Formats: sequence, C-alpha cells, structure tokens
Amino acid sequence: MDYSFSHYLLAKQSVDDRALNRNVYESLLACLPESPVRIVEVGAGIGTMLARLLDWGLLTNGEYVLVDEMQDNIEFARAWLPRRAEESRLHAHDMGPDTLRLFDETRDIHVSFVNKDVFEFIHHGPRPAELLIAHAFLDLLPMPGSLRELLKLLRPGGLAWLTINFDGLTSFEPSMDSNLDQQIERLYHDSMDMRPSGGDSQAGRHLFSHLRAVGAEILAAGASDWVVHAVEGRYPADEAYFLNFILHFFEQSLGGHPGLDEAQFKTWLLQRRDQIESGELVYIAHQTDFLVKLKGE
Repeated sequence: MDYSFSHYLLAKQSVDDRALNRNVYESLLACLPESPVRIVEVGAGIGTMLARLLDWGLLTNGEYVLVDEMQDNIEFARAWLPRRAEESRLHAHDMGPDTLRLFDETRDIHVSFVNKDVFEFIHHGPRPAELLIAHAFLDLLPMPGSLRELLKLLRPGGLAWLTINFDGLTSFEPSMDSNLDQQIERLYHDSMDMRPSGGDSQAGRHLFSHLRAVGAEILAAGASDWVVHAVEGRYPADEAYFLNFILHFFEQSLGGHPGLDEAQFKTWLLQRRDQIESGELVYIAHQTDFLVKLKGE
C-alpha cells in the first residue's frame, strides 16, 4: 500500500466529522462574534477543517489563516481547497501565491496559506485572531509552555477551539491475544510520551489543568472519540485507508522496539490488516475537545 499522509488526512475527514463533540461545537457557535472574524488554524494540514466549517455554515465572512510547517500539506491545500470549495458552490479566486478568496452571494472568505513552524509564525507577531483552532495537534506539543505561546495568537477575550486531543485509550477489536494487544497499545502510548518534540498520551485530561495554568477559561469540554467500524461488511467513505494508516503509525513507532517480539508484532499487524479487508476490525481512540476563552474581556 502507498502510504500518503495527505491521503490519510482526507480519509479521516468522515471519522473526525463523527467524533467532534457537538456540545462543544454548539458552544462555539453561541460564543463566536459576528462576522467578519479572523481565524487562525495551527497544524492545519491540508485544509480539511476549513472545508468542514464551510459545509457546516460556521464561516461566512472573514479571514482564515492555515499554518503548517509541512510544505507538502500547504501545497496540497493550495491545490485541493479550490476544487473542494466548488462542492460547496463557492467560487475560488487566486489573490496571490499564498492567498485565496472563496465567495458566493452570501459568503466571502480570504484564505491565507502559511508554510512555517507555528512558533516561528507567532514570533513574527501576526495580527490577533478572534478564534484559534488546533485540531489533533496539541497532543504533539510540550505542555504547558506551548499553550502560552499559542494563545498569543488571540486578541483579549478571544476563543480557542481545541479538538481531538488524544487521552490515553486505544482499542482494537476483536481481541486476538489480550496480553499482546495490551502490550502493543501500552508501548505505542509510551512512544507518544517520548517524542523529542514533546507530546502526551494523556493530553486530553491534562489540558484541564494546563489551560487554567495559562489563564484560559474553559467554556465547554467533551469526548471526541474516534469509533470506526464496518457497516454490512464495508467501512464508510475511505475509512479502510484510515485504518491501514493507523496500523502504519504503529509499525513506524514500534518496529524494532526492544520490548516487543518482532515476529509477534509482524503477525499482529498482518492479522489486523486482514481484519480490515474482511470488515471485522473495530478501532476506538479516546479524545477530548475544548472550547476556551482567553481572559482579558
């Protein structure tokens, strides 16, 4: 299988759509100021969150800034978003190499593409935003110092929608060897905690205290679990690819691990991939969403 990260980000759209906590999202809708608004998304990937918010009707007028350090992601977003906007009956007009206008009779959004490390972006002092979005991103960063920096992107009283923060539970069903399953899951979580760049396999629960420590008021919080299973033997949308990529993450993280029998692990991966082919595999990951307000208004 060809493992493409941009394909993975596309494939997980439907998984995220189900997972995002609707109570937290409804709180965002209730608290978001009237248009036009400036939104900054960090770790924005290929722009799937922007596409989602256009579909869901949250964004009608304003500016959306996508920040991602991976050049491939920004290039993919730059090419994909105009095509994706057409599905929402939006016109797309190039305003320059890094700016795109999406518009129709009732919507007008200026999209900026920023290919930078987020902390480098913050260092340059961009204009503050009304809303910060960090989607499936905070559990990759050292805390709480990263939060202090990220919240600098907001104006006083601004909002941060912090979604899909992993929180320490991974489950594959059906169980094949409960001891081996638990060992693999534990070692995978450990690998998250040992990333050189930072990270936390229990970020969801720890964010409650981290957010308060940096002066952010938690307005809403709730579970945003990934739950992927087949329906009548077939996975929805492109979720079979998503599952295969999750196993690829496991293989990359634990291949050659001294605490894991290599032959057993290879057999485990092969059997799990066979379960995807047959529509048997069920995958669950526990995560947490937050809506917070920066104090100051």
